[in-house]
Amino acid sequence: MSTSIATTGPHLWLRAETKPMEHRAALTPATAKELLNAGYRITVERSEERIFDDEEYSNVGCTLVDKLSWKTDAPADAYIVGLKELPENDTSPLHHTHIFFAHCFKNQAGWKELLQRFDAGKGTILDLEFLNDSNGRRVAAFGYMAGFAGSAVGIDVWCHQKTNPGEVYGALTPYPNEDALVNYIKGRLANAVALNNNQYPKVMVMGALGRCGTGACDFARKAGIPEENIIKWDINETKNGGPFPEILEADIFVNCIYLNQKIPPFITQELIDGPRKLSVICDVSCDTTNPNNPIPVYSINTTFDKPTVPVKTSNPYPLEVCSIDHLPTLLPRESSDMFSRDLLPTMLALKNRHESPVWNGAESLYKEKLEASRSA
Repeated sequence: MSTSIATTGPHLWLRAETKPMEHRAALTPATAKELLNAGYRITVERSEERIFDDEEYSNVGCTLVDKLSWKTDAPADAYIVGLKELPENDTSPLHHTHIFFAHCFKNQAGWKELLQRFDAGKGTILDLEFLNDSNGRRVAAFGYMAGFAGSAVGIDVWCHQKTNPGEVYGALTPYPNEDALVNYIKGRLANAVALNNNQYPKVMVMGALGRCGTGACDFARKAGIPEENIIKWDINETKNGGPFPEILEADIFVNCIYLNQKIPPFITQELIDGPRKLSVICDVSCDTTNPNNPIPVYSINTTFDKPTVPVKTSNPYPLEVCSIDHLPTLLPRESSDMFSRDLLPTMLALKNRHESPVWNGAESLYKEKLEASRSA
């Protein structure tokens, strides 16, 4: 005899992602099952892009609905849960409470317009980036996997420069698991090092002590970069402020800092126009449109289709930037599992949202940013 679980908790509506090449999910089938067991109701939009099959959700008890049906069918009290941006070219008012990475609280491009949509519809943003515990630490983040994937791409671009000089670096596609990615880069690196007088590249990681930087350093080690070639910088090395000519001595620069205030630039146009070994920048932090971007030598986000852009410089030695803002989708299943597992206790606290310091803090921040948008 089957038994049904009483739905006494919140209604979560997992929307399909519309960002190209986004395969991750904020809720996995495993965490959805735990939420269902706790009395939550979970609706999942069908998605051909998501790394988890629709049936993985229906098998644990989620209700499947059509893609983007949240716009017309989601009840007013449902939480619309996602990861990346809402569909582009839509200016309609937003009525629901959305839990996602809104990318509008640090004055990024389009921040005011997005907040105005929520203002017009009397909706709310509970931003995943700003769910912080009592110590100010994020309860869940993709940082480790972002650094891990960013380091992989940075090393791969360097390998491409050595093995296919002058050719455009091609499209990226996600890997089924970590081992597949590590083994692929190991093979690429062996060929490139042989063409580079058996010299391994130097990889400089900025923000090396954080989650993101730790991931970047870990991947470099797993790929076979010698420890002495991994240059780890954090707050002690940067406390006097940039620019930092030392960056030019590395072959690959992986930026993993979390930018929350204006800081002097790490590198400048003048520096990259001069002598340098540096040929690859992987800006994992991706504060491209932030007016305080500490790497002000490029101005666009790159994509999985076109992962790098050349940097304009009078120095003929190549310099490319990777600035993909959803790098963890290179390993979508592991990234989703890690993030969703960390997020689960906070999602369980949503049942008593107004007693949760994490959710109260997120709502207060939204109201503060909303007021700022009204007066901007």
